[in-house]
Formats: sequence, C-alpha cells, structure tokens
Amino acid sequence: MRPADVVVIGAGQAGLSAAYHLQRRGFVAAASGPGNAQGGTGVPAADARPAGTYIVLDAEDGPGGAWRHRWKSLLMATVNGISDLPGLPQPDVDPAEASSSFLTRYFGGYEHDLGLAIERPVKVQSVSREDTDPAGRLTITTSRGTWSARAVINAAGTWTRPFWPIYPGQASFRGRQLHVADYVSADEFRGRHVIVVGGGISAVGLLDEISRVTGTTWFTRREPVWREAAFDRQAGHDAVALVEERVRQGLPPQSVVSVTGLIWTPALRAAAARGVLDRHPMFTAIEPDGVRTADGSFLAADVILWATGFRAELEHLAPLHLRGPGGGIAMDGTRVAAEPRVHLVGYGPSSSTIGANRAGRAAVAGIVTLLAGSG
Repeated sequence: MRPADVVVIGAGQAGLSAAYHLQRRGFVAAASGPGNAQGGTGVPAADARPAGTYIVLDAEDGPGGAWRHRWKSLLMATVNGISDLPGLPQPDVDPAEASSSFLTRYFGGYEHDLGLAIERPVKVQSVSREDTDPAGRLTITTSRGTWSARAVINAAGTWTRPFWPIYPGQASFRGRQLHVADYVSADEFRGRHVIVVGGGISAVGLLDEISRVTGTTWFTRREPVWREAAFDRQAGHDAVALVEERVRQGLPPQSVVSVTGLIWTPALRAAAARGVLDRHPMFTAIEPDGVRTADGSFLAADVILWATGFRAELEHLAPLHLRGPGGGIAMDGTRVAAEPRVHLVGYGPSSSTIGANRAGRAAVAGIVTLLAGSG
C-alpha cells in the first residue's frame, strides 16, 4: 500500500486544476510505482516547505481526459467555450483543428511543463474507509495497486457513464442504436433515416451535422428553451446557483444547460431554416423498424442516436455510502457534506470547464484546512 496525503482521481480539466493548486500549496509528488508518466514540482510553491504529498490517478492511456474520445468533426470553431487551464493559457488555436487533437495536445503539454505527478493508465476500483475514525485514512484500490490517503479529490468526470433512457420495445429495434459517446461521423449514416433524441448542445450540433448527409427527426422530452444571446456574468452565476442548490440538498444534479437553455448560433439558425430543428415530443414506444410517435402514428427509422447526456462517474465511491435519500450526494461547495475527506470536482455546478477550474482550487483549499486541523 502506497501512501499519499491526497489522491486525485482523474486528469481532465478538474483533475489538472486540482493538481496545479496542490503544487501551488506546496504538495510534492508521492512515491509512485514503475510506469508513472511523470512527477515533479514544476509549479512554484507558495511555501518552500512541503505541505504533503499527492498523486493523480488517471484511467486514460494518455492526456486529454474525455476530449481524447470526442468525434473528429467537433472542431475548435464549433466546440462550446473551453477555459484555459490554470497557470498556462492555451496556445494559438486553429479553428479548423479537431478539438480532440488540440485539447489532448494542450493537456499533455500542461502536464509535462508543470511536472504534474500523474500515473496512468490506472482504473480506480473503490474508495473505502480504513477504519471508523472520521479523521482516519482512506483506501484507494486500483488496477495497479492500492493507495492510502488522508483525502480524495474525485475528478473522474462523466464520459464513462453515458445515460441510456429505457423505452418500451427498445430491444426489438432492428436498426442501430448508439449513444453520442459512440458517435464517429455523419458519413456512417448516409442513406439512413436517423432519429436524434435529446435537448442539449450535443443533440442540436449533431442534428445539424447529420442532416447534411441524410434525413433526421428530432425528439425531446421537453420543448427546448432558446436564448438569443450568450449569458452575461450575472445570468451565468444565477444558473450555476440553481444547480448548486440541488446538490446542496442532496438531489441529483441537473446539467447547467438544462438551466441556461440553448444559444442560437449562425449554424443552428441555418439548420432551423432547413427544418432540421423541428422538435417532436418523445415517442411512446420503439418498434422493430421505427418508433410510435406521441400522436399514435408510426415513423420508420434506421438509427436512433441517444444524445441524452452523462452521469457522474461515482461508482468507485459506493463503499463510502455517500448518497442520501434524495438520490444524490449532499454537498457543501466541493466537499461531501457527510464525508469531509472527499471532494467532488467537475460535479454538478462545476461540470463546466470554468467551473472545474474553480472547483479544483476550492477543493484544495478545503483539504489544506482539513489536513492542518487533523495534524
């Protein structure tokens, strides 16, 4: 069992932000096993004395987090706003470059230049308490050994937990069903009628893209709310506050876009003019060759693309029994209210890139206070 004061799970935007702020606070790399990607103290610490040790455990084969898996047609010109990682701005961006390649390169350079202590690929299997002492240590069991930590920052993200709704007759469908997590390009659907399900940014973006090569139909549970302009600072703050209130109450978090609505862009206005964004209420059942619509008619389809979002990757935290009666995890900022040794970043209100940066900083500040108080 290898010791560290803080174990960070995940090296996406939130995990890298946490690692950066740990180094800024004077934490140094914990001793790692063979195959560690790197480890160092490239960020000048605010205090020259080591404040403790940390390690980032990442399940991916390389840098980039979930961006490694985004479809190639999601370009930097069309991707939703990406915030700089703390301490190192993005290099010059080619709008025509795929976001997966640009952000993977940016994240990799960030890790290298700052000498962050990251071990990969490491799949965290469980986090549990070593004993009943509320100030005791946590055991992190992984695919590459076991760690013992005084605190854990969970930044595992959502990409590995795509949400698939269940509808009557779903198993009978003879066509293809896939989640947006499995999407590659529109060309594979050429000549087939594609149903897109979902009311978020991915759904409308993929509707626009796929409709350029084949026929599409759009279904959502609720009528989407469209905004004429981007949020200003106050509107964004208010939207995040609504999501934050849910997690404070222990309810499952809503996505920020469910509160903010969808913003009209020139591309989406053009798609609407082509009739692509004519939304239909959800179908009532899936049949072998299509779906039964809300008005009782039948719509033939070859493909159902579920752009229905993701859930937070928290299964490895199950031994801690953090979920409450409301089905969510009651939070106090980034800290789990019932377990101060565990912080969730990139969860609920911090699921945006700018929110993830702030959450990494807040989690580290909370952990520094915790560790100082526990000696």
